[in-house]
Formats: sequence, structure tokens, C-alpha cells
Amino acid sequence: MRLKLVPDHTEYDFFKYRTVTFGFSAVLMVISLALWLTVGLNFGIDFRGGTTIRTQAEQPMDVGSYRDAIAPLELGDVSISEVFDPTFAADTHVAMIRIQAQDGEESVSADTVKSVEEALQELDETIRFTSVESVGPKVSGELIQTAVLAVAAALAAILFYIWLRFEWQFSVGAVAALFHDVVLTIGIFSALQIRFDLATIAALLTIIGYSINDTVVIFDRLRENLRKFKTKPLRDVMNLSVNETLSRTLMTSGTTLIALIALLVLGGDVIRGFVFAIFWGVIVGTYSSVYVAKNVVLWLGVKRDWSKPTDTTGNQFANIDA
Repeated sequence: MRLKLVPDHTEYDFFKYRTVTFGFSAVLMVISLALWLTVGLNFGIDFRGGTTIRTQAEQPMDVGSYRDAIAPLELGDVSISEVFDPTFAADTHVAMIRIQAQDGEESVSADTVKSVEEALQELDETIRFTSVESVGPKVSGELIQTAVLAVAAALAAILFYIWLRFEWQFSVGAVAALFHDVVLTIGIFSALQIRFDLATIAALLTIIGYSINDTVVIFDRLRENLRKFKTKPLRDVMNLSVNETLSRTLMTSGTTLIALIALLVLGGDVIRGFVFAIFWGVIVGTYSSVYVAKNVVLWLGVKRDWSKPTDTTGNQFANIDA
């Protein structure tokens, strides 16, 4: 007996409440942008500047114990992670401690570093600091600029590719859905004040790749059906295409979410922000692929007869297989 998340030959009308679903997305985007501009993001050390300390000890480390030892110093945002390397000896245990820049200072002072070392040595006398590196505000500002450019470049590249692969209406719909996913992810990070660092940027790029995959699957089926049903209303062809790919969409999202839930629960604090971003992105990405991208394409209109090339509609590269 096979497990089925979706019955065979579904006939759901995904446009029945399109005003509600599209309006809901628009409202969430406005709220997310408002939170971003008013509350702001809880930037991590990567974007705010700070100090990274590499420690080495002979005893196995415990992230929770390290965090509890440093907590009384009230240093603000502190990130602790264990470093694994197969070349390390059995009695070599390395950790990375990242401490945000303190008020009025570009980095953590030498006295503060000494206090951290003394606090940790109360846990384990063998702990020593092998390196101390600082990231100033200038470098942090450059990282923010680079992160924004990376996301913008990804969206621009996808816009161009979908334009070549399908039509410009499809590319606008796809990028609108991706922009929706990115803005909603930034919005929830701003609302919950989850630490936003370089790992989150990597998660945003992962979300973009995941979401566009779902959208392209639906668009590809839509193009096939447009060739097959040349006189059928565009809305009906879109509904048919989404229904035909619904099982694949939900199965892919469902299995991915199962793995992400396990990582959220068992993965620890180090990767929790990264995993949460992807978890949220998979949900909103699936939603936008079904409800946002196709609504934009329906609103813009699309070429109906793909068997006849034209100079004014579509694109000369539309038949490229990739």
C-alpha cells in the first residue's frame, strides 16, 4: 500500500480565492518590510563586527558549559561552536567563540579577552587561546553590501534564465515569487529577532534555489499543456498544471521539512538559525510557487500557441532544453 499525500486526478480550483491568497501575500510582504525598516534585523557578529577567539583544550568541550561560564560577563551576542578535524589528536578539542563588538569599541578589548580566558579556565585548566581575530565595522559593512549583491545577482540570473527558457511573463512571475519568499523570511527574522548572519544569507540563497525549482516544474507542465489545449481558457490550463504537479510539490516539500524538523530539534544552537530560515523558506516557497507565481503570469497573459514562433510574443530561446 502506497502512502498518498494527494489523491489521483485532483481538480482543485487554485484561483477560486486568488484575491484572498494574493492579497494575503501582499499584506505579509508589507508587514515584513515595515518590520525590517522599523524593528530592524538582529545582525550577528559577521555584520556588526566583533572578535573571534579560537580555543584549544585537552578535555572534550561542552557548548552549554562554555556559554554558562561566559554569561556573567554580559558580552551580548556570543556564538560558540566546536571545530572538528580528522587530523586533530585524540586529546585536541578546538572551539570557536565569536563575541560582538562592545559599545564604543571596534572589537573586544584585551582585558575582556583575558576575562573570557579566565572564566573558561575555571571549567578546564588546559584551555588556551590559539588565536584572537577582530572584524571591524568597515569589514562588516562590506559583508552586508556583498550579501545584498549576492541575493540580487541570484534573482537577476534567474530572471534572465527563465526569460530564455520560457517567456518574459514567466520570468516576472518566478522572480515575484522569489522576492516574496526572501522578504517574508527577512520579515520573520526581524519579528522574532533571530540572529541574522552569513549563514542566513546562505539559507536565503538556498531558499531561492529550492523555490525556483518548484516554480519551474509547474511552469514546464503549464507550457506542455498550453501546447496541448490551445483553446482552453488560460485559467483552466493553469489549474490543470498545478493539479498535475501537486503530488510532486507536496512530496518534495514534505520530505524536506521532515529532515529540517529533525535538525531544528537535534541540531543544536549553532545551526538553528540557518535551519529555521530554510524551514520557513520551504513553506513560503511552496506557497508562492502555487499561489503567487501563476497569479502573476495569469495577470500578465501568456503565449498560447507554442508551435508557432512569433516576433512579438515569446522568446526565440524558448525551446532550449535544460
